[in-house]
Amino acid sequence: MSWLGFAGVFALFFATHSIPVRPKVKTCLSERIGARGFGIGYSLLSTGMLALLIWAAGQAPFVSLWPQMLWQRHVVHLGMLVVCLILAFAIARPNPFSFGGARNAEFDRQQPGIVKFTRHPVLLALALWAGLHLLPNGDLAHVLMFGVLGSFAIGGRALINKRKRREMGVAQWEALNAAVSRAPYLQMPRSWGGALFRLFAGVGGFVALLILHPFVIGVSAL
Repeated sequence: MSWLGFAGVFALFFATHSIPVRPKVKTCLSERIGARGFGIGYSLLSTGMLALLIWAAGQAPFVSLWPQMLWQRHVVHLGMLVVCLILAFAIARPNPFSFGGARNAEFDRQQPGIVKFTRHPVLLALALWAGLHLLPNGDLAHVLMFGVLGSFAIGGRALINKRKRREMGVAQWEALNAAVSRAPYLQMPRSWGGALFRLFAGVGGFVALLILHPFVIGVSAL
């Protein structure tokens, strides 16, 4: 694949990922296939586009910037376990600060869970994933891909905060943010069963990534 082809896939990736922040497009699609259908469809689309982008980076011209070393893989393994745990405790949880929150009316500002530590846990997980994978992938195409995705995740927090302030009203957003900041760092889970399920889901997801990595990405994570 040429650099032009790689740039084209990159452009298509960002075009599809702009759908949730385009109210008219999102509303039109949701009216046609329903909110649940939109959520499922967009999840499949974004996953497929990420896989396509990763594949394109592997097919782009190889330009080495730094060599791969064994310690880099160990850092990635440890860091990806953290990423999987963040996702496990964030996905399908109430989070009024994020576009991806579920059942936001049930959000408890006194027990905000992982939102106490980061208002955008999924974006944090994406930034960590990108930053970690920069270490063992020191060729130009992968540096561009992971660097841009990591920057996108970091910069996306400010964009979402701006939009949420506008939707909720500045006073309400700041009051909620302040209340979450005052919440205790050590919180008893509302459901020990649910917390254990998410813990095991995070560890299980990490193990699944290790096993499936050579089949999905084409390179063994070990």
